[in-house]
Amino acid sequence: MNIVEDRPITQRLGSQLQRWRVPLGFLCGAIFIALARPLPWTLAAGGIVASLGLITRAWASGHIRKNAALATSGPYAYTRNPLYLGSFLLGLGFTIAAGRASLGALFVIFFLGIYLPVMRVEEATMRRLFGSEYEAYARAVPLFFPRPTVYSRKRAQNFDARLYLRYREYRAAFGFIIAWLALALKAMLIR
Repeated sequence: MNIVEDRPITQRLGSQLQRWRVPLGFLCGAIFIALARPLPWTLAAGGIVASLGLITRAWASGHIRKNAALATSGPYAYTRNPLYLGSFLLGLGFTIAAGRASLGALFVIFFLGIYLPVMRVEEATMRRLFGSEYEAYARAVPLFFPRPTVYSRKRAQNFDARLYLRYREYRAAFGFIIAWLALALKAMLIR
């Protein structure tokens, strides 16, 4: 029997969504830009929220050593999924900037539908890779919404800019700029 078939359907779905989350994000972004009705104040408010998401993602990327070490420093001391929290803030910022409340429901459905299963698959991988170390971390640090106190079971690691570059997190900044320019252009054309 195929190993993939032995896994529960939620894990198989999560694995598929893991592969498709970036292309689906671009598709969702194109839909948002097409349906957007941005105004100067929605662009400004959304820009603040999206910038926090971009900063969160950048901070997280400098603390993760994918599948080599359990990340528990930096933003990982507050939430087990700071990269996805950053993505959520980016998406929320673009939703605000779009100036249409109806896009909020689309964003929430998209985010929950894609990222919850992906987080569960990644959680299973972390349990397999890091065992009891991950179990202790998971008991202390929430899956998504940050806790107000710092998790500090291990010696804290400093931000490593080489990791930011290795994981090409700068592409999120480029995408942010391009999408923001598209929304700003659309705001000028709507007037």
